[in-house]
Amino acid sequence: MMNFWPDLSLTLFSGWIFLIFFYTLQFYNVTFVSIEIRERLFDRSNFNRKQWLFTLIGKFIGVCAMILMILTPIAYGTLEFLVGLIIYLIGMIGLRYAVINFVTTPLNQPVTKGMYRYSRNPQEMMLTVILLGIGIIVNSWIIIILLIFSKIFNHFQILAQEEACIKQYGDSYREYLKRVPRYFLFF
Repeated sequence: MMNFWPDLSLTLFSGWIFLIFFYTLQFYNVTFVSIEIRERLFDRSNFNRKQWLFTLIGKFIGVCAMILMILTPIAYGTLEFLVGLIIYLIGMIGLRYAVINFVTTPLNQPVTKGMYRYSRNPQEMMLTVILLGIGIIVNSWIIIILLIFSKIFNHFQILAQEEACIKQYGDSYREYLKRVPRYFLFF
């Protein structure tokens, strides 16, 4: 059964193990791509003050959730561990696939292939799935609640990125907005 607040202690088998695998994948994803693709991936130059503020608040809440993950022992041998591990692995595979879709799209075109046919933000969605999986693995509701709040604030970052894509790609991106949901399938 999930706990609201976890018992915190830095042990050999805490949630940090899953974060290490995640950050290793992220490092790999951005290390072997061109500088132009990295700039495209991390460009926030069009953000206004409100969008920056909400993005920073969302990131801060996310960091708090990650600190709790690092300090929370893994709940081995439970149904939650198994369910969380499956969710985590789905997120890791999905994130890798979404990044491949992103980096193999020419810089002068919007990314609309692969997972981007079903979601305009599959990388963000897969990141959410990964962190949700870790929250379940370590058996903590507070981590999941923090993750939800973090993603609510990060929604404003996504809106700003979409505005930038409309400016950059014009009607082709507007048509894409009509066809593909912001998140998966319905929203």
